[in-house]
Amino acid sequence: MATAQVTTLHDKAGHAASSSPAPDETSDYLRARNVSLAYAGRGNDIVHAIDRVDLSVKRGEFVCLLGPSGCGKTTFLNAVAGFLPISSGELTLRGKPIEKPGPDRAMVFQQPGLLPWRDVLHNVTYGLEMSGKIRGRQAAAHAGALLKLVGLSDFAHSYPHQLSGGMQQRVNLARALAVEPELLLLDEPFASVDAQTREALQVELLGICKRAEVTALFVTHDIGEAVFLADRVCVFTRRPGRIVRDVRVRLPKPRDEARLKPEFLAYVQEVAGVLGSAAAGKANGT
Repeated sequence: MATAQVTTLHDKAGHAASSSPAPDETSDYLRARNVSLAYAGRGNDIVHAIDRVDLSVKRGEFVCLLGPSGCGKTTFLNAVAGFLPISSGELTLRGKPIEKPGPDRAMVFQQPGLLPWRDVLHNVTYGLEMSGKIRGRQAAAHAGALLKLVGLSDFAHSYPHQLSGGMQQRVNLARALAVEPELLLLDEPFASVDAQTREALQVELLGICKRAEVTALFVTHDIGEAVFLADRVCVFTRRPGRIVRDVRVRLPKPRDEARLKPEFLAYVQEVAGVLGSAAAGKANGT
């Protein structure tokens, strides 16, 4: 896929990109300490979604949250986004409590949710327009660079219905990156595309995250996807979800050919064993 040099919004505003201090690579960027979250269900029921989750993520890491359906990993992602308040514990970003959504985070959902009356370019500029950061030609230029980054320059003036599912998800990713988040939150973004497209998008996502210098938290049910993408795979139990194992994946990058290596299969088998044991233990009440 073609690469592109994306001019930052800070550069547009006339500030040097190096003016802000470099992040401390040794400190926790995102930190969850003993985080639990419950919400009202049907009737008088209380749903205990996650229970005493501990997680630390360093700046620039790609972390996958893996677990069975309904285990609370998407709930945790929504709490990090600021969409849901936690019930107890501490959830911080750069040492500050997460209490609401902010421009330092962007969510990529499973369904692209593009605006059908806007062409691709103006779907990408939408967030910029709403935030008031940049408008008009500057916003279009910034969006154009991102479309080049995700390989869709030739479709800037196409409409969502004219694109394949994989192409729509690339637009969705470009739209999230347009506001230059530090933390990219992805909730099974490739679940609705075919297997071949999914693998291609996984390769592209790793390249995009590296070039855009973002930290990523990625929810998936797919063990192979988690191992391929992640620096670390955090395995959740069944609901109420807890992280029972944090597996560090030491496959070299870029990972274009990683699936062909025996080490890849070894990691898949290790994570599958952890996931199976965690799910069985929780189901049996142990």
